[in-house]
Amino acid sequence: MTAMSIRAKLAVVVASAVLLGAVAAGYAATAAQAPRTPPPAGGGQAVTLTPGPRLLAITDRHVSTVAMTDPAGPRTVAGLECLRVYAAAGTGVCLKPETAWSYQVVVLDAALRQTRAVSVPGLPNRARVSASGRMVSWTTFVGGDSYTSSGFSTRTGILDTRTGATVASLEGFAITRDGRAYRNPDVNYWGVTFTADDNRFYATMATGGRRYLVRGDLAARTVETLKENVECPSLSPDGTRLAFKEAVDADPTKGWRLSVLDLGTMRVTATAETRSVDDQAAWLDTGTLAYTLRGDDGQPDVWTVAADGSGTSTLVIPGAESPSPLT
Repeated sequence: MTAMSIRAKLAVVVASAVLLGAVAAGYAATAAQAPRTPPPAGGGQAVTLTPGPRLLAITDRHVSTVAMTDPAGPRTVAGLECLRVYAAAGTGVCLKPETAWSYQVVVLDAALRQTRAVSVPGLPNRARVSASGRMVSWTTFVGGDSYTSSGFSTRTGILDTRTGATVASLEGFAITRDGRAYRNPDVNYWGVTFTADDNRFYATMATGGRRYLVRGDLAARTVETLKENVECPSLSPDGTRLAFKEAVDADPTKGWRLSVLDLGTMRVTATAETRSVDDQAAWLDTGTLAYTLRGDDGQPDVWTVAADGSGTSTLVIPGAESPSPLT
């Protein structure tokens, strides 16, 4: 069996697992199997992560930036290949190929130079950097866990770029579910988003066929459940709301609705985007969300929508994915 056929079959397993609700968001697996294409004209130009009015995204599997005032305009494309990217405060994270069979989490400085690299199992899916630039997180799809009916699950890790301390998997954290201690070998996590103190975080936890929003404490190695049917949370810049994808009728096979949770009232507001959004949205500011949608041909585009449920969705970066503001 050729390497490409093996990889193609692995992609099918990923897609099946998503449809069964075993894992979150499957489009990153599709991206991971897409043919490698060189950057468009202008590739190799200097891309920096210096804070400014620009958007960071992936164009043809390469890191790129575009002016916030003209996101559909000319792009600066680097030679660095990434399947997922995110940046804040001059620190970036890139989930990139290490070999034909493995991937790395690479921490980048503002000049796009590698400062740390961690080999990770599975296919890249999610990546985040805390607002201060100190903390980095990632999620990958992995296979072989005996407790999953599909043989597929996730791994989510966190790296402190200041100390180098690394949590390879959140699965060892102590869990409080509905006010009681909880343990189960089928627990999976994905989609971390950090609070301003670089210690607490929010993420998705799946167990027993149900998905929960959890709040975690990195120093204490603990998580507690807050609400069901909240996946891939993304904390607003003011720390008061979480953008997330909500499974329609709590059934991932019916798709996801991009929504916003008010952490003070726990009230959920659906955005005006009615298409299924299988992504961890990024906040461009306190009122606007950016996210990736794929067309029928599998090609990605970056869209935006208001966080308060008003307006309509808008195409902002054609042929791109994995957006984040360079704040």
